Amino acid sequence: MTDPFRKDYAFLAEDAKAVTHDEPFYSGALSFCRRRYARDLAGVDLAVMGVPFDTSVTGRSGCRFGPRAVRAASTNIAWSRAWPSAVDPFEQLAVVDWGDIWWDAGYPAEVPGRIEAAISHVIGQGPAALLIGGDHFTTYPSLRAHAAKHGAPLSLIHFDAHSDTWGSDESGRIDHGTMFRRAVEDGILDPATSIQVGLRTTNDEPMGFEIRDANWVLRRSPEEVAAEIRKVVGDRPCYLTFDIDYLDPAFAPGTGTPVCGGPSTWHAKETLRALGGIDLKGMDMVEVSPAYDHAEITALAGATLALEMICLYARTRG
Repeated sequence: MTDPFRKDYAFLAEDAKAVTHDEPFYSGALSFCRRRYARDLAGVDLAVMGVPFDTSVTGRSGCRFGPRAVRAASTNIAWSRAWPSAVDPFEQLAVVDWGDIWWDAGYPAEVPGRIEAAISHVIGQGPAALLIGGDHFTTYPSLRAHAAKHGAPLSLIHFDAHSDTWGSDESGRIDHGTMFRRAVEDGILDPATSIQVGLRTTNDEPMGFEIRDANWVLRRSPEEVAAEIRKVVGDRPCYLTFDIDYLDPAFAPGTGTPVCGGPSTWHAKETLRALGGIDLKGMDMVEVSPAYDHAEITALAGATLALEMICLYARTRG
């Protein structure tokens, strides 16, 4: 008979590599893939951090609930090894769920600094960070934190329907469509060794990024897309950011600014799976907005692709 006092792995797992495959996906605390909640990062390889912020959206809000939704959906994939490779990255990496970055919502101007400080605190102790947003502006303070640790400029691998390089005359503006322009202007990113993949909206100011739009992606295999990304980024330290609206709305309706004509979840997953040989320093999954989701398919896509990022990070570490 099942032990009625069995462990809730998010709180009671012995360590960051504990096997959690036997916990049902309909109960228990909602840590990412049943990882142990921890702020003690001794011996930890990677920390999953929630960033529940959506004040900078220009369309439909709601992705502040994204971290919670992605964690909930991740319980559906925590019970087995990653398919089809049958690799369990949690056997190779010590991974914890650090919880959410906190700030006072009444002081939005303080949010970027709070996010940057929290990420700097985590990666400064050794682990890599996987951020779960939240709107895409949250990538900007994350880039600042990673550039401070690994050296600027970084290269960027950017999956998105939008370029997010719009201009602004206001230096203090918080906007999820301007942050990569700011990152280039601030010297955080090198656009010549950065690539934006899946774009299907126009912008007359690409800021020097290499662009492979959605039509280009859809006419190629995931392996060809991954090879093109590696060709642009090379062996430079890079940051991977994935806006869920990269996917066609048929596969990810639950987002603030959906755009038709994008890749499938399968194509995106296989692209990440083929993306070995890069020097990956940090990563995020953003813009999951559960209020617009159907049957949690967007949250599940976000969780699945976030898990693939962890698998990718495990492979880059050898």
